[in-house]
Amino acid sequence: MRLLQGATLFTSLLVCLPPCVRMARVFVYGTLKKGQPNNFRMFDQAKGDAEFLGSARTVEKYPLVIAGEYNIPFLLNIPGEGQRVRGELYRVDSRMLAFLDAFESVPTMYQRTLVKLEVEEWRGGKDGEETPSTGSITEAFVYNTATYKPDWPSLPNYESYDSHGDHGLEYVTREARD
Repeated sequence: MRLLQGATLFTSLLVCLPPCVRMARVFVYGTLKKGQPNNFRMFDQAKGDAEFLGSARTVEKYPLVIAGEYNIPFLLNIPGEGQRVRGELYRVDSRMLAFLDAFESVPTMYQRTLVKLEVEEWRGGKDGEETPSTGSITEAFVYNTATYKPDWPSLPNYESYDSHGDHGLEYVTREARD
C-alpha cells in the first residue's frame, strides 16, 4: 500500500509539472511596431509566440528619442519629461520574452521595466481574460534605457516613432550594419 501511495504521488507530480508557458504583456514603441523594420521578429515562431492586443500610450511622459549611428529609438527612463508615448501592446510567451530581452540587449543597452499604459484600442483577449476598455489603465513591460549619452535628453522627442518619419532619421537594420 505504501509503495502504491508513493507511486500515485509521483504520477500526480508528473501530471502537475508540464512545461509552464507564462504569458506577459509587452509595450513596443519603436522598430517592433506594425509597419516598422523589426515587426517581423514578433511573429517568428522559432523565437516564441506573440499576439497583438491593441494600442496604448504611456500614462506618464517619457522622452522617446532617436540616437546613435544607427538611428535607434530609445525610450529614456526619465518619467515626467518628454511626451506620452504611443505604441502597441502584445502578449508574449516566456520564449519570446527571452528573445526580446536578448534582442534589446538587456541589461547593457535596455532594461525591461513595468509601465502604466492607457488603452487606446483593444483587439486581443481570450474568453475569461481581462478585456480593458478604451481609456482604462493597464500595465506591461517596456524596454527603456537609463544609460545614455549626456545630450540625449535634449534631442527632439516624439510621441510616436516611425522609421520613415519626417525626422529624416531612418533606422539602419542590423542586417545593413557594417
